[in-house]
Amino acid sequence: MKDRITPVLGVATFVSFAVGLYFAFVSPPDVNQGDLVRLMYLHVPSAWMSYIAYGGTFLFGLVYLITRQRRFDRLAMSSAEIGLLLTALTLLGGSLWARPTWGTYWTWDPRLVTTALALVIYGGYFLVRGLIEDPDRRARVASVIGIAGTLYIPVNYMSVYWWRSIHQTPTFQLLGKTNISADPRMVQALLFNLLAFSIMYFFFLRLRAKLAARVEAREEREFDVRAGAPTLKEV
Repeated sequence: MKDRITPVLGVATFVSFAVGLYFAFVSPPDVNQGDLVRLMYLHVPSAWMSYIAYGGTFLFGLVYLITRQRRFDRLAMSSAEIGLLLTALTLLGGSLWARPTWGTYWTWDPRLVTTALALVIYGGYFLVRGLIEDPDRRARVASVIGIAGTLYIPVNYMSVYWWRSIHQTPTFQLLGKTNISADPRMVQALLFNLLAFSIMYFFFLRLRAKLAARVEAREEREFDVRAGAPTLKEV
């Protein structure tokens, strides 16, 4: 059956990012930071959507362990890849923002350290996947690691409260009032870019999962041949 959803999500991603970029440039500068605040429209959405992506790895991994349906493992892996991309983007945007405000691209702030820790955790997730040839065993082990790795999210989120340093508290707060007291146009631009990143996540998720299904089918054929299973020519 022809996939009609993925192309629609692709177009929606392109359009929403174009509009989000427009809002980011026409929104007013900040009173204290000036035009530098425009990095917020990249940094905050990428950080929040990395949480969503790692949460997706947790959810899909859990569903895989319950159902043993391989498609959920592919979705978990795809979501983790997107999470890594968004984490790298978060660190890049944060470093560019930190240089003129903190005087350095990097500091051992608890929020920065725990964010970088995600690269180690999910880098290990993919390392383990690459070391295990058996598709079923790989999916089981990766699901457990993906679920355990999600514990990083609350630690990273709460780090600015537990270990107060130079990083500000979250712009979007899960508990208490949202930390936004800005021009409505700035809020509009931020929320729209968050929407654009959300659409992008679902687009990349579907696209990557489809590619993973093709790769997995090829790997299974190669694994069966190495394991001594009869090929079509031998049957």
